[in-house]
Amino acid sequence: MNILTKVACACLLCIFAFSNVQAQKKGFAFGIKGGVNLSRLTMGDVFTTRYDDQGNPYLGYDGKEVRDNLKESFNTRTGAVGGVWMRFGKTLFIQPEVLVSTKGGSFKIIQNHEETPVEKTINVKYSNIDVPLLIGLKGGPFRILAGPVTSFRIGDNQRLRDAFKYYTSDLNNAMSQATFGYQLGAGLDLGNFSLDVRKEGSFTNLASFQVSGEQATGGSVKQKVTSWQVTLGLKLF
Repeated sequence: MNILTKVACACLLCIFAFSNVQAQKKGFAFGIKGGVNLSRLTMGDVFTTRYDDQGNPYLGYDGKEVRDNLKESFNTRTGAVGGVWMRFGKTLFIQPEVLVSTKGGSFKIIQNHEETPVEKTINVKYSNIDVPLLIGLKGGPFRILAGPVTSFRIGDNQRLRDAFKYYTSDLNNAMSQATFGYQLGAGLDLGNFSLDVRKEGSFTNLASFQVSGEQATGGSVKQKVTSWQVTLGLKLF
């Protein structure tokens, strides 16, 4: 390494350190984070009629409409989460985030189209762009925070870049397709590193999900998701 390279590296380090100090004086921080979601679908027991492609109900062996029982499962699914965060303020602060998050769960369907019911487990997994807007209180290294989170669904075959472009091109349309929930939890800051544990719940139902290749509307199933989120963050400045 020659002398000019050493000088350039030293200058960059000084600039980074100065920017970090100035940001802290102003009560502003920016960083990245990543971790895991442990999520579960919640709903009550729901009976749903099964229809064919022409919209006619299936008939069982006794001539009655086939009504499958969808039952809530306590099984959880592990997903990933990662993104960026900003913090405005010191003791009392506002923390917006933009995260790419994978969630899901499972439920049981008891199919009653035969004399002996058949039970199957249906797994659901999907990805969102989550935008939490949290208000927090900080004392020493400890933080508590809570606030609403807006989620935008990423299509099964949709690239992340295309999803961002789609939702940012028409805000009104994006908000009409969004789901809303909340996050609350606590955090620990150790130098430039942070650890957060949060609980997340939803106010609105999931839009739709697949049941044995058939579509059931979220309005009839009223299925929501709850999850625990554990993340490790790094403050960049």
